[in-house]
Amino acid sequence: MSRASPPIGVLVAQLGTPAAPTAASLRPYLKQFLSDPRVIDLPRWKWLPVLHLFVLRRRPARSAALYRNVWTDQGSPLLLHSRAQETGLQQRLGDRYRVVLGMRYGEPGIESAMGRMEAEKIDRIVVLPMFPQFSASTTGSVYDAVAKAALGRSGTFLFDRRRSMPALRFVPPYFDDCDYIDSLRSVLEDSLAPVQDPPDRFLITFHGIPERYVVEGDPYRLQCETTAALLAGALGLNRERWHLGFQSRFGREEWLQLYTEDVLEKLGRDGGRLGVVAPGFTADCLETLDELGREGDEIFRAAGGGRLHLVPCLHSHPRWLDAMASLVRRESSGWI
Repeated sequence: MSRASPPIGVLVAQLGTPAAPTAASLRPYLKQFLSDPRVIDLPRWKWLPVLHLFVLRRRPARSAALYRNVWTDQGSPLLLHSRAQETGLQQRLGDRYRVVLGMRYGEPGIESAMGRMEAEKIDRIVVLPMFPQFSASTTGSVYDAVAKAALGRSGTFLFDRRRSMPALRFVPPYFDDCDYIDSLRSVLEDSLAPVQDPPDRFLITFHGIPERYVVEGDPYRLQCETTAALLAGALGLNRERWHLGFQSRFGREEWLQLYTEDVLEKLGRDGGRLGVVAPGFTADCLETLDELGREGDEIFRAAGGGRLHLVPCLHSHPRWLDAMASLVRRESSGWI
């Protein structure tokens, strides 16, 4: 690459967050999220009336109350940690790269992030999804949004009349990447270092998806199981000391099992201390801080368990920032 060439663009693609913990902010956020056919793949004629007539009338207020449990003085925890990842990755990659954060839902959106790089004449972009395990409902949705923003195509006959488009490379799922696994180990061990009585057992929990998606070919469950086994091995845990669960069910359809709340209740009846780690999330959010840290703790204790220790997500831990840089450099090989 000559000195006059633009830098390599790096899109750090995160799921998203509402702008504020209010019903007014949750409604457009949930509308965008739940209108995505990658997330809810029911026929549009069947799902959209339910979404607009029922879900968007009731759920925003309930979700806003939950978001208020985790909101900080500086705003959304997910956005704060994602911004720190953006800054830390830029520092590690240097001036030959341009790192930009883009959210699939909410702001800053992927479309605006891609627009910023287009304005800077960046014509080669590496997309780093913040989803280590692939699912069509998360990583696949990011692919859709990036392609639409970069290439201007949103359907067979719908596309922008643009004449210049960037080259795109997507970091493949890194669920078994050694640097990613070692980052999880480092964060967990650092989190437990000051704990006087460490957990007896660990629950490794992932965001769930409908079981039907896996039956239809989504590789998500197998990749989650692989991550969990590799992390347990890195921590030196025998099979009796760690358990797998899937959380965050939505709707009436059967989702991946075992359900995390059921595992928490069972482990609580057994007593003892529990460590909970969520490797599928690279930054803490509602699903980790509230669903696991508050609701999960209540379920565990009500069943008879002792202390529940929630391990923080990867955030901007130095080991994880190094791993992110390694993933980007690997995928941009040959461009620099």
